[in-house]
Amino acid sequence: MSGDRRWPGWVYGIGEEPDPRVSFANERTLLAWLRTALALIAGGVALDALDLPMSDALQRPLALLLVLLALVSAVASWFRWARAERAMRHGTPLPSSLMGAVLVAGIVVCGALLLVAAR
Repeated sequence: MSGDRRWPGWVYGIGEEPDPRVSFANERTLLAWLRTALALIAGGVALDALDLPMSDALQRPLALLLVLLALVSAVASWFRWARAERAMRHGTPLPSSLMGAVLVAGIVVCGALLLVAAR
């Protein structure tokens, strides 16, 4: 689109304008990942703030892991949105993402360590 001043230009400055419904769906997916990131931050803060019957040597790193997963999720979700938007503008298949697997692995590790610590 010539003269398009939307940001980021490397996303909007190429290809053809896609159907607004698919752009809105892509945006809703971004927002869902951001809600997940906020929930992970809340979980990390709660885990750090609560006085749980577990060692501080385990509680603090688990809280940190949840917050780190949240940060990675937020950043990765933005790049996933941009890559999908560019693909739609070029008419190419949507790119895959490993973020789901990373998030699942991190949550499984946290859950398993919490179960072990609760014994």
